[in-house]
Amino acid sequence: MNRRNTISSEFFSTIAVVLVLGLSVMCAIQTALSAAYFVRERRTALTAILDGASALSERFAEWGNIVTRPIDDEMAREGVRDGFELFDTASGALVFVASEDGEVQLHTGAVDLNGGRIPQDLLDQMNSGEDVFDTGTMDGLYPGRYYTAGRRIMVGGAVGYLFAASPMTALGTYIGDMLVMFGISAAAILLLCSLLCWVLAKRITGPIEDISEAARRLGSGDFTARAPVDGCVELAEFATTFNNMAMRLQTIDNSRGQFMGNIAHELRTPMTTIKGFIDGMLDGTIPQEENQHYLTIVSQETGRLARLVQNMLDITKLEAGEVPVHARTYDLWKTITDVVLSDEQRIEDGKIDIEGLDGPPMLIYADPDFVHQVVYNIVDNAIKFTPEGGSIRFSAQKKGDMVEVRIENTGAGIAPEALPFVFERFYKEDRSRGVNTRGSGLGLHICKILINLSGGKIHAESEPGKWCRFVFTLPAGK
Repeated sequence: MNRRNTISSEFFSTIAVVLVLGLSVMCAIQTALSAAYFVRERRTALTAILDGASALSERFAEWGNIVTRPIDDEMAREGVRDGFELFDTASGALVFVASEDGEVQLHTGAVDLNGGRIPQDLLDQMNSGEDVFDTGTMDGLYPGRYYTAGRRIMVGGAVGYLFAASPMTALGTYIGDMLVMFGISAAAILLLCSLLCWVLAKRITGPIEDISEAARRLGSGDFTARAPVDGCVELAEFATTFNNMAMRLQTIDNSRGQFMGNIAHELRTPMTTIKGFIDGMLDGTIPQEENQHYLTIVSQETGRLARLVQNMLDITKLEAGEVPVHARTYDLWKTITDVVLSDEQRIEDGKIDIEGLDGPPMLIYADPDFVHQVVYNIVDNAIKFTPEGGSIRFSAQKKGDMVEVRIENTGAGIAPEALPFVFERFYKEDRSRGVNTRGSGLGLHICKILINLSGGKIHAESEPGKWCRFVFTLPAGK
């Protein structure tokens, strides 16, 4: 497996690359702008020198025409040279004069102009009335690369050309100095950013490491592991989400343990009863003439086991979404009437009054099998816990796009502290149900799942010692 980098190293590397690229681009742009600025500055400076040298040429005209031939008088020639060399001394610029045919007549400084001539294209450009600005050796006239500004002048009625030039080595020195300063600044910026990146990376990776540690504990089976909620908003939300997940896993783990305990208890009770009666019949403890009675009890307990297993299978399928929903519009009262008729014998045996079955048609949009199972489970509980001479009342009312159904029975009711738990698996609240503990405690849990799948809600209400009511909603039919 390839070795992966830590978040800190990845973060630092990314920031370092971005900084280096940014500084490199900035350096390139700054160098280009500085070079362009330097060239403009050189052009402006050389043009200013041309202005001064042009004025000086007019003053030297009385000593001789400097653009047509060298001045004969040695002192005058030295005076002219010294005058032009003032520009060389003050600005480091080379000044020279060329005749109309481009031959250099006079130049300042110690630079050897190689005895060349001015290129004809520059002469043509100056003859058109424009000043010229050239970079390079001017076709070999200079021994090196120069910035050159040139202008056509008239001295004593003769045409000539005046030039001012400065070496391009100054640009390299200028750029070199600028790059040195930029490098020092860039190094300081990189160092400072490295420190800031390290601090920021620690702030980011610290909470992540805490979450990672909590995840390792959670993976090892410690469902109490929680991550501290701190850091930036995203990391705090991440930690909160992780803690919520851990809390749900802890709840599931607790529910699983409780579920397994409940299953063991529910299976153990009828199996113990069955084994006890069968052993009693086998060893003669139970008289033979009573075998039929106890075999009937064994059959009932076996049926209870079968119902328990079937209910558990149904819950597994429902929670896994393996049971398809075949919803359609139909009359709710048909299902309620069918359930009541199926339990008619038990209702008559318990002398229970049934009320509210004469309501008007109430259309709902739901799976008839789901609704039948819900009504059956609730009515089955109501019959079991309604005392002799009590009553069970049905009502349904449309509220907006939902139909609210109420099934109420008289009796002991449900204790207030038990109401939030009546829909949980295997929950039995014996104090509210008297001595009748028949059933597995899964019926109401199945009701909750079926109602949720149908798009409704269910809850229980009760006044202890008087009545108990189950209220659920279903989508109204069109």
